[in-house]
Amino acid sequence: MDQLFNRKYIVQGLFIVIALILLGKLFYIQIVSDKYFLSAESNVLRKIYKYPARGAILDRNGKVIVQNEPVYDLMVTPNEVKEFDTLALAQALEISIEDVRKNLRKARGKSTYQSTPFLKQISVQSYARLQEILYRFPGFRTQDRTVRHYPDSVGGQLFGYVKEVDSADIANSEGFYRPGDYKGKSGLEKSYEEILRGEKGVVNTVYDAHNTPQGSYADGKYDINAVSGERLISGIDMRIQKLGEELMKDKVGAIVAIEPATGEILSLISSPGYDPNLLVGRDQGNNYMKFIVGNPYRPSLVRPIMGYYPPGSSFKPVDALIGLQEGVIDPNTTFFCPHYYQAGNRKIKCEHFDGSISLRRGIARSCNTYFCYVFQKLITKNGMKNQRKTYQEWRDKIAKFGFGEKLDIDMPYERKGYFYEADHYDKIYGKRWGYTNVISQAIGQGEITATPLQMANAMAIIANRGYYIKPHIIRAMGDKIKKEYVDKKYVGVDAKHFEPVIDGMQDAVNTSWGTAILSRIPDVVLCGKTGTVQNPHGKNHSVFIGFAPRDNPKIAIAVIVENAGFGSTYAAPIASYMIEKYLKGKVTGSRAAQVEWMKSQNLLPVLKDKTKPVKIVTKADSLLIKKADSTKKVKDSLSIRAATIKQSVATKPKGSKTVPLENPVTQK
Repeated sequence: MDQLFNRKYIVQGLFIVIALILLGKLFYIQIVSDKYFLSAESNVLRKIYKYPARGAILDRNGKVIVQNEPVYDLMVTPNEVKEFDTLALAQALEISIEDVRKNLRKARGKSTYQSTPFLKQISVQSYARLQEILYRFPGFRTQDRTVRHYPDSVGGQLFGYVKEVDSADIANSEGFYRPGDYKGKSGLEKSYEEILRGEKGVVNTVYDAHNTPQGSYADGKYDINAVSGERLISGIDMRIQKLGEELMKDKVGAIVAIEPATGEILSLISSPGYDPNLLVGRDQGNNYMKFIVGNPYRPSLVRPIMGYYPPGSSFKPVDALIGLQEGVIDPNTTFFCPHYYQAGNRKIKCEHFDGSISLRRGIARSCNTYFCYVFQKLITKNGMKNQRKTYQEWRDKIAKFGFGEKLDIDMPYERKGYFYEADHYDKIYGKRWGYTNVISQAIGQGEITATPLQMANAMAIIANRGYYIKPHIIRAMGDKIKKEYVDKKYVGVDAKHFEPVIDGMQDAVNTSWGTAILSRIPDVVLCGKTGTVQNPHGKNHSVFIGFAPRDNPKIAIAVIVENAGFGSTYAAPIASYMIEKYLKGKVTGSRAAQVEWMKSQNLLPVLKDKTKPVKIVTKADSLLIKKADSTKKVKDSLSIRAATIKQSVATKPKGSKTVPLENPVTQK
């Protein structure tokens, strides 16, 4: 009996405790907390998401190069829509009645209960008209947001574009993105999306019976403020970015300029380019199809980091450094150039008959024969039977300069080029192969390709006498400097070996026998190397790599102009104009006329008619230069001179004398 009595009180006690808990919870819900009131009154309280402004992007001099502009979206919740004056809404928005009906059908197709965009990015004028009559349209509301604006209208591939999220973006965002949100899809906008986008805010807004917002509930006690995205500070110099894009107008190619001491990208140009402002606003989709997809020269290909080019003669300084480090040559080593190099049954032609030639002059003259001998010595230094293994060792040393590897620049979709290991040639030739099979690599041809970024980085290594800092575009986020960009990556070549190579690169620009004399800069010692790159699909590519000044270099650069012939005619002058602009602030003297001439040149390759049969080029390794290229080169050099003289005569003051350019010469 006692146990039954005790059990009775225990059960009663439990009921009392549960009752007290329920009463306490009810008191908290109705008196203390407004949380459940907000939920119950959701028919008059709406969560309005506030979109933060994306972070601005600045150039190295503090100039804003990417900013925001305010726009407005008209949102609709279909199940709240009552009968309304279709004509009045259409007139306010400056669209047709059919557009109103079509947009409402699309909104219903997405969701009848959720607020979805009815018309995006309406004009300020339409927004003002709409605010006066919005109470007449139950279920409709406006939402403010910002869109990107690019003040200089350049750098389309560099900055990228922002676009509305798709289902995959929403699914992979862990709840951050909702339908109607935007995110960076390419370029810097994509790479730094999480930093640029900021954090969305929420405003619990009270609406009256006329669908008019009455302000934030409880004076904003339960609201969440939007947090703007971080500001990014880049290493880009917008002065030379703009000049480079103007110089590359109507040309196909790429330019990359780097500050050697920091690894900061000063300029990254892909041509043809596009105005990034075209991919902003309601016409974004049409413009994308017209100017990006519809352009046969593929502006969607970001050539500085995705384009594959044989480095050509611009590869020779790197091979020379390995030869010096391995001791197979020294600065005084000479070889005899009879106008060609014989490798087994293959003859590699040289542009000149140089006779007995040393390293310095070999670089300045871009002597194919000299560097074929250097390569031969490198691959056979451990004996003829060990060439396969020695090639792999040579390949690994070259790879330290960044060839065949991604440099991990802070841009999406970087490619690494190809630079094959010994195993690749085993599959082609078996175990019995040697330097004669891969001799084209001696002069940067054959089965080796690089991106313009890799070529510019190789120049930064030479400018630094043996190391580089990982190339990057953004150097700071807000007030925080990116500390990961301080590590020096050494390439394993002693500093003493760089001076004789740099001597040759200086002579290439600053002597009468050099291959790049058209790129001389007054009062600046530019060290460089031209390249005429074999192109099995058409005319050769024009290439130049270099840095300036020789002592305490400030800029390293790589320029590639596709189908433009000799490196000295187009790539080298373009590089020199950009370097002078960067170092001096402007292109001086008669060279200003050359800049205008270069801007006017249309070198876009003629598109082939796909209905006609195309002749297949089977001798991709051939290093012969067509006579037509040589003739065009001389004509172009004379055109530069003529344009300069004409400009000088037109602008010179009375009594002054015209100072013509130096006589152009046939160069590589």
